[in-house]
Amino acid sequence: MTKILVLYYSTHGHIEAMADAVANGARSAGAKVTIKRVPESMSDDVARQIGAKLDQPAEIAAPDELAEYDAIIIGTPTRFGRMSGQMANFLDQTGGLWAQGKLVGKVGGAFTSTASQHGGAETTLFSVLTGMMHHGMITVGLPYAFPGLVSMDEVTGGAPYGAATITGPDGSRKPSKNELDGAHFQGRHIAEVTAALVRGKSS
Repeated sequence: MTKILVLYYSTHGHIEAMADAVANGARSAGAKVTIKRVPESMSDDVARQIGAKLDQPAEIAAPDELAEYDAIIIGTPTRFGRMSGQMANFLDQTGGLWAQGKLVGKVGGAFTSTASQHGGAETTLFSVLTGMMHHGMITVGLPYAFPGLVSMDEVTGGAPYGAATITGPDGSRKPSKNELDGAHFQGRHIAEVTAALVRGKSS
């Protein structure tokens, strides 16, 4: 059984919901999935002032534990077209893993959220995938085999580089069914790719 980590940062709960969908997709392909989040850099007082979701049950991850998994799927909201500072700070602490080549050959994927349709989803996904490639990981996106990527019936997030949701300027919009379906599809797809690679290494 392959081991997959869904690692996320979520301020208002949008990425948390997407992380659950990604994890369920990976589990549907037979993977053992762990969901963890990165540490919050805001104080509790500041977080409450901006309405951050403070009751997220996922445990806090440590950078070194990334080496324990066959695949890592990272979720982060967009911050000016790139990953959040909280996620960037966490990944900046993986230099030791990079120096030892601990993540080389592992599978990686990314998902995100933006406030608007053109709010930087693709550049944010690239900011995560680029770091993964520096680690020597094999990156997997959300293929057009997921029909929701070309849906014209509604406003929706999602790109071939990874699943995405649109939150609205005030964060009031929750992930739609199509967006959650895309996250589920990506999780399952990554789990299937990972399982095939693991089987190949062991044969």
